Amino acid sequence: MGQQKVNAKSNEITAIPELLKLLAIEGCLVSIDAMGCQTEIARMIIEQRGDYVLALKANQKNLYADVVQLFQLARQQDWQDIDHKFYQTINKGHGRIEIRRYWTMEQTEYLWGAEQWLGLKSIGLVESERRINNHTTLEHRYYLLSIQSDAQLFAQAVRSHWGIENQLHWVLDVSFQEDLVKGCEGYSAENLAVVRHLAVNLLTHESTAQCGIHAKRKKAGWDNQYLTQVLNSFSDST
Repeated sequence: MGQQKVNAKSNEITAIPELLKLLAIEGCLVSIDAMGCQTEIARMIIEQRGDYVLALKANQKNLYADVVQLFQLARQQDWQDIDHKFYQTINKGHGRIEIRRYWTMEQTEYLWGAEQWLGLKSIGLVESERRINNHTTLEHRYYLLSIQSDAQLFAQAVRSHWGIENQLHWVLDVSFQEDLVKGCEGYSAENLAVVRHLAVNLLTHESTAQCGIHAKRKKAGWDNQYLTQVLNSFSDST
């Protein structure tokens, strides 16, 4: 939907507000990684009549510790007399089982610095359990939410966020080896990034070849007829 270049001597924290200014997010639920978990970014989303799901990590030291402690106490008490919502998904395949548990609750008024987070209404916890053979791993992730406590909607937002990561960033990293590209003089990096995004869109829309993006890219390099088909695929589908 939009893209904003990060200045060479800066990071995503300064680029995200500029990107938000370009987007029409009214009525949308915006999910951002921990880098973007900032009070000013939360304020911008709310003022543009959107809602947020912000990943919370130790860069928000005191607030993060408060949220972690609150969920730990709730779980130790088995959620007795604590208003909350719960949702769970189980996925099986490729020799592994993945169980994701989602909790949300609205006890935010006594969190450290809660008054600085415009629109803050609830907090969320994701517990990801992965079982491979006899080996089990657990991962916990915490979030600030501007929506009412709703574990299923929270789960949808978190999974959709990682869907973008997997569908776009993974393709660019693996199929196009973007991280290995050395072009950085002038506007070369920015221009090449635009070309790669165009290529991903074209290859995704081309549906006759029953294979992945990486294989389609190779096929287009070997077969001019297929390359022409790829270049025409977007106009054919619209």
